[in-house]
Amino acid sequence: MRLSGDFFGRDVLVVAPELIGKKLFRNKNGATTGYSIVEVEAYRGEEDKASHARFGKTSRNGIMYAPGGLVYVYLIYGMHWMLNIVTGPGEQPQALLIRGLKGFEGPGRLTRALEIDRSFYGEDLALSSRIWIETGEENPAITQSSRIGIDYAGDPWKSMAWRYRLGG
Repeated sequence: MRLSGDFFGRDVLVVAPELIGKKLFRNKNGATTGYSIVEVEAYRGEEDKASHARFGKTSRNGIMYAPGGLVYVYLIYGMHWMLNIVTGPGEQPQALLIRGLKGFEGPGRLTRALEIDRSFYGEDLALSSRIWIETGEENPAITQSSRIGIDYAGDPWKSMAWRYRLGG
């Protein structure tokens, strides 16, 4: 069963752990493949110094201010697309980064394998024929830890346990 905008319309700190074990589907050239989501990181509001919203609304992060269920992609290092899902009710910029799918560790590797690029910016997961998320494993074992690669944010932001992973 495909997840609706209502699922994603909640606070990112509620949605992020619930996304672990769900299945992300990608339709490429008429072939659909599903992957279990095994790792995500949450970014919550303008006050979160690790969030792209920390400087307010821009042309790059504007989609984070929309109601949940939309795709937010951006390029890092000039070569890796990052796949994020917008969460929350809108006008409260929140998103979660998909860091890992079963079989793909690392956000850059998974977007390369799934051929996700700028054209996915703003895609509605509830309506898209290219990418969507469905229910998956119920009540998987989840671990929490601090987010990766955000030392620039300083404490307490770099120490927030907003990274969620499948298993121990």
